[in-house]
Amino acid sequence: MTLRHGPATLADMDQIFSAELFEWRGPAPFYWLMLPEDVCECVRVEARRATYGWGVVPVSVRIGGTDWETSLLPREGGFVLPVKKTVRQRERIIEGLSVAVALQVVPRGGRAANGTGSTM
Repeated sequence: MTLRHGPATLADMDQIFSAELFEWRGPAPFYWLMLPEDVCECVRVEARRATYGWGVVPVSVRIGGTDWETSLLPREGGFVLPVKKTVRQRERIIEGLSVAVALQVVPRGGRAANGTGSTM
């Protein structure tokens, strides 16, 4: 995961929304944001050109001043966004807090799910 402060701006992001941080203990204990249905609809359209399988969708995200790349995972007919500990600490996000998010679906251009190498 690459964390950085700027240069991306909110204008660079396709979707802006707010969601409440929750803990989900599966497949491992982690913290997530459930995307609102209208954002999920937009992601589904973009996912066709970006997904690398398993229903996982690569995205670029901004919360506060922190930008990073990760992947959305399918859950309950929608998508969830994982929020790692380093992001939660940097942005002072705790469980139950509503968080403003800017998100963009970003094709990985043949890179593997971990962002390195080729998927071929």
